[in-house]
Amino acid sequence: MTIDKGINVGGGAGERGARSPIEFRLDPGSGVPTYLQLVQQVEQALRLGYLKQGDRLPTVKDTVAFLAINPNTVLKAYRELEHRGLAAGRPGQGTFVEGTLAKVGLPEQTELRRALLGWLRMADTAGLDEAGMVALFTSALRDFHDRRDSRRGDGGGPIASRSRRGRRGSGRDGAEGVA
Repeated sequence: MTIDKGINVGGGAGERGARSPIEFRLDPGSGVPTYLQLVQQVEQALRLGYLKQGDRLPTVKDTVAFLAINPNTVLKAYRELEHRGLAAGRPGQGTFVEGTLAKVGLPEQTELRRALLGWLRMADTAGLDEAGMVALFTSALRDFHDRRDSRRGDGGGPIASRSRRGRRGSGRDGAEGVA
C-alpha cells in the first residue's frame, strides 16, 4: 500500500481543504478488500501527519476515475471512516478529516523513521526481499505486543488477539498502520 503525499487529485486551488493532500493507491495482490485499503491509507496518513483535521479526502468521483473502481467501494470506505470518527461528509463539499490518530510527535517520528530506514538497509544487505522484511517485522511486532500484554496482564491487544484467531495470507496486512 502506498500513500503519495503532496499529490492532489481533483479539487480546485484556493482555500484549505479544497484539495486532498493524499492520493490513494491499490495493491490488488494484498488480499485486503479495496475499501479497507482506502481506510488503512487514511489511517496511515493521519498517523504520519500527512493528513490533519479539516483536510479534504479525495472526492469519490476523482477516486473512482483514478483507480477505476466502483463508487460504492469508495463510499463504503468513507462510511467506515465516519463510523470510526475519523471523517465526515459535508453535502456538496466532500469528505473531510474530523479525527486524528497521531500519538507521536513529528520529531519523534522522524527519528524513528531514520532508525527504521537503517534497519531496512541492514535487512537488504542481509539478502531479505520486501516480503521477508515484512514477515520479520510483523513477527517482531507480534512478539513485542505479546510480551508487553503479558507484562501488563491484560491477555493481549489487537495484534495478539488476531494471532490467536488465526491469520491468512503472507503477513502483508499484519503490519497495518505501521509505515
